[in-house]
Amino acid sequence: MSVEQQRRSSGGLVQSLLLHLPICGHVVHHVWDNKNLEESNAKRNPTDDSPQHDIAIVGGGMVGIALAASLASKPLTKHLSVAIIDNNPLLGRKNTIERGHPPDPRVSTVTPATISFLKDIGAWKYIEEQRHAYFDKMQVWDYTGLGYTRYNAKDVDQDILGCVVENKVLQSSQLSCVQESDLQKTIYPARLNSMDMLPSSSLTGLGEVPSTKDLFMRGRLAKLELNDGNNVYAKLVVGADGSKSRVRELAGIKTTGWNYSQNAIICTVEHTVENFTAWQRFLPNGPIALLPIGDKFSNIVWTMDPTEASDRKSMSEDDFIKAVNDALDYGYGPHPETTSSGGSSLSWLTGDVNISAKERFETPPKVLKLSSERMMFPLSLRHAKDYVSNRVALVGDSAHTVHPLAGQGVNLGFADACALSRAIAEGIALGTDIGEANLLKRYEAERKPANIAMMAVLDGIQKMYAVNFGPLNALRAAAFHGAHYISPLKKRIISYASGEQSLPLFS
Repeated sequence: MSVEQQRRSSGGLVQSLLLHLPICGHVVHHVWDNKNLEESNAKRNPTDDSPQHDIAIVGGGMVGIALAASLASKPLTKHLSVAIIDNNPLLGRKNTIERGHPPDPRVSTVTPATISFLKDIGAWKYIEEQRHAYFDKMQVWDYTGLGYTRYNAKDVDQDILGCVVENKVLQSSQLSCVQESDLQKTIYPARLNSMDMLPSSSLTGLGEVPSTKDLFMRGRLAKLELNDGNNVYAKLVVGADGSKSRVRELAGIKTTGWNYSQNAIICTVEHTVENFTAWQRFLPNGPIALLPIGDKFSNIVWTMDPTEASDRKSMSEDDFIKAVNDALDYGYGPHPETTSSGGSSLSWLTGDVNISAKERFETPPKVLKLSSERMMFPLSLRHAKDYVSNRVALVGDSAHTVHPLAGQGVNLGFADACALSRAIAEGIALGTDIGEANLLKRYEAERKPANIAMMAVLDGIQKMYAVNFGPLNALRAAAFHGAHYISPLKKRIISYASGEQSLPLFS
């Protein structure tokens, strides 16, 4: 199937969840079916009506649900009892997209590695039923007219470079996997107030079936107090609750990082023709990206200083569309020179190279109108000094946040979910307590170096374009041209951005 045919697949099917109100009135939470309700209630000790789970996932966003879906897909973990704690009232509701409705501006660009993960957990089939947009080409250039490169999936013998999907589609598709699984899953529509755990000690003398309270007192369970007055106990608490993670705070895990003096504006725009390419141009105040999202729609991610961002958000629609088209065309500087004889100002770097038509600079499709609200958010880099502690693990933005210039944030989070679920399965296979720090350190050892490497690359690119200085401009352009004309380097860059763990220059 061609990229164009794949991208036209839309529609959707996500079943809604059932709301259960226990007769005792102590706990109000969502479950999926009566069978799982009985299994969940069976976990409760008759002398303690606070629920006990194997895993409590705090945060029901894309990465938190991805972890639950990954656990549900594995033979060793598919029967675990999992609590999902999130006060988002939309969590679990039917969230399909009707034909003709414009896409939501909150989207993610998923890499081939992430697509493979989503196929493995069974979510990709639901995504393909709804709106999504594969792309097999990407063009990157800068405002000086010197820096330019173009990537094609065929450069690495692949069909696609990535796929743009609305966040709510990613989330609801993974929820469908969880819903249809054997996982004993419970949603608690609440916020986490406090978290307590005690040092581990022997279970000797507690009898065959220790009570929840006894297990907590012996350090075998964490106790979570929710803002609705209920308590939940779990062997492992996973913080998937975003960059301001309450789990991370309560676990005493410190972070390092900084705020960028930049905000990002995101929105959905419409063209007269369909867009099949991902475009990114580096401007003096930050990059602008134009990403295909299906039909004749694209997504804009435009990074700039906070004052400019406020102005762009509040200006009229006509002025904003004019500014976008300007930023993607001749605004701020000339087009790169790409001729059949390689006649650019940096031909000294590449020699007399013949450029095929598919590698020459193209102008992005014109934006016709705005199709969503403009949303604005500040940008930062944050990294947790530890990803795990006793009975606690962090995934996604709870562990790391990155600059959005390459769309890698959610892909790092999905890789975290994949690695953590694998570590949990290994622990069960070995008969290990899944909350023990020694087991969780395996997950940290796998993900921390990979995340730090990607963060360093993205932060380096951001800083490289934070200064407009002649010699540095030439150096940036040389890097662009090397990536464009040196075939082995280009292949390394594409492979790394697609989800492989090897850095472009060190493998």
